[in-house]
Amino acid sequence: MSSFENLRIVDNFYQTSLFFPMPTVVISTLTEDGTTTLGPYSLVQPYYVAGKDFYAMLLSCRNSSNTAQNILRTKKCAINFVDDKVKTFKECVKLSWPGDKPEEKMPKCNFKLEKSQIEEETGEKRPMVLSDAIEVIECTWVDTLDNAQNDKPGELNGYEGPYHDFNGITSKFGAHFILKIDKILMKKKYADAIINGVRAKDFPALPVDYGYRDSKNFWFHRKRRMLSELLPMRKQSLASVRYAADRADDKIKFTDDALEMILNVPRVFLPLVLKGCVQWAKENNVDVVNAQHMQIINDKRAKEKNKK
Repeated sequence: MSSFENLRIVDNFYQTSLFFPMPTVVISTLTEDGTTTLGPYSLVQPYYVAGKDFYAMLLSCRNSSNTAQNILRTKKCAINFVDDKVKTFKECVKLSWPGDKPEEKMPKCNFKLEKSQIEEETGEKRPMVLSDAIEVIECTWVDTLDNAQNDKPGELNGYEGPYHDFNGITSKFGAHFILKIDKILMKKKYADAIINGVRAKDFPALPVDYGYRDSKNFWFHRKRRMLSELLPMRKQSLASVRYAADRADDKIKFTDDALEMILNVPRVFLPLVLKGCVQWAKENNVDVVNAQHMQIINDKRAKEKNKK
């Protein structure tokens, strides 16, 4: 006999049929008059994380929301990750009432805003970002995916079909936006931690949101002490890495001491690492990659990561 109860799957199942942990973010977009408006969201997650020409986030929301209508019109937004202070969460909840117009809610908003780095660098009009955010992702909606480029704002009482599968207007009242990551911004304290090595005390205090559950309250959880668990080190044999390296390219070869430097690379990522090494070798007229070359390649990767 099962030890579980069976719950009915209904609209907004992540709130009504599950205890589902989510992030709490504030998304900034541009209104028709060019001013910035804010809306809190939880249905945000990474979408393209590797192997594409760009990286992307996914936003799910009501298609009549200010946020959705502004993205349909301008294609620009910024995802602001806020701290877990009670006053911050209160401010998010205050901004969350469906139907409130930007001109009604923004004068009462206590979040401080500053100009987008992209706008400062290029002059392109972008939504402002939260000054007190811990990190920000500046994004552009990729409207050509799923042929959503003809989706337009203006329908506030529901869109008629046909609907897209995964991008743009996806149902009468719903929308999904695949958002290309243009820039990741982070306060220096946390950026330094990512670059130099993260310790338990370096993690920012980000809230975990459990959603609007009982027709009365939003519920969230504050950060507690971070716990770590060491990854199992599964060192590959030199023979297995040699097997992969000999098939990475018909001209570029690797010495044993070079391959010993990548024995700890998980098998699933090994072809990608070898491909990068082969590319570097061809760009630098190297026929045999040795340990010294591998160190140069590793240093180059580290510098590129720091730039990002």
